[in-house]
Amino acid sequence: MIVAPKIRGFICTTAHPEGCAANVRSQIDYVKGRGPLPHSPKKVLVIGASTGYGLASRIVPAFGGGAATIGVFFEKPGIENKTASAGWYNSVAFEEAAAEAGLYAKSFNGDAFSKEIKEAVIRAIQADLGQVDCIVYSLASPRRTDPETGEVYKSVLKPIGQSYSQKNLNTDTAEVNSISIDPASDEEIAHTVKVMGGEDWELWLDALADAGALADGFTTVAYSYIGPDLTYPIYTNGTIGRAKEHLEESAARMNSRFGAGTAYVSVNKALVTQASSAIPVVPLYISLLYKVMKEAGLHEGCIEQIQRLFADHLASGGAPSLDEKGRVRIDDWEMRADIQAAVASAWETVTTENLSSDSDFSGYKKEFLRLFGFGLEGVDYEAETNPEKALPSGL
Repeated sequence: MIVAPKIRGFICTTAHPEGCAANVRSQIDYVKGRGPLPHSPKKVLVIGASTGYGLASRIVPAFGGGAATIGVFFEKPGIENKTASAGWYNSVAFEEAAAEAGLYAKSFNGDAFSKEIKEAVIRAIQADLGQVDCIVYSLASPRRTDPETGEVYKSVLKPIGQSYSQKNLNTDTAEVNSISIDPASDEEIAHTVKVMGGEDWELWLDALADAGALADGFTTVAYSYIGPDLTYPIYTNGTIGRAKEHLEESAARMNSRFGAGTAYVSVNKALVTQASSAIPVVPLYISLLYKVMKEAGLHEGCIEQIQRLFADHLASGGAPSLDEKGRVRIDDWEMRADIQAAVASAWETVTTENLSSDSDFSGYKKEFLRLFGFGLEGVDYEAETNPEKALPSGL
């Protein structure tokens, strides 16, 4: 079949196998070009490993440090007349590249919140690796089924305490409009914390510890975001922010249990990902941010961010640099005073009419399409392709 992008809101319902593979290869090439990471962890488990920051977190230790990796994700394989999800094709491409490089790579496709997937992953670790020395938690899911009670929790993107009104970008029509969001209920706040907080991160570490699958001196990291003042009501001070507070509390509990310097929260830059595209206000902010950071020569994508995270913090040979709250900050370039001042100024004046000139919305759209394997150089998008691609590890 010939595969073209079909976009609905913040989702592209198709993905291109060869395009996704080209995207993965370009990230691998970037990591190889940065030179080896001699202090990289060597046996890495990435939970949420198929796209964005999670995929980059598998690529960097593997191709920068020669690490064996296990990836966990929930993706849809392709069938005869329907493409797989982008994360499926990304994972196929990663495993194929790892095999070519002689690197161990195994993937598990299923519900990372479930006991069954945790048990299956632990069996593979015990059989193949013995133990893991780094666990990356990069799960982004809108819902979670509690493994004990079976109750389903759904996260929401809402402010807390009062309504929030702000400029917004309709990415389908390229219209700068406004949006108003009602505050979350107590139940919605609690549900969001259940889905996006640190509870499952802790459950993974508990299960690994109980099974003896954690190496001495292991580290674990989960990803977070803070952002600028203008998005605080919908993000940092909203339901997601409440969940991220729980994530930091989880890190503190794990440091208390396993030893200081074990668990970290890394605050990352705002980027075009499948998750960020769904957050109101954020696509407009990212479009303005990209223009400012590119002009300043400071722009990074997921692979550049995670390369810097490992090179400067997790695999530097020393302790990571932390802020006053004990967090790693690779959003430091985004949050520079001059960058934020320029974005804030552009925010005040951006309209539908000047969006193309005063922002990098064109770059936003290109990055969005790249997530699904479209717009990559060297890919023949007019050629027939087979949507059915099997994971080499067969899991």
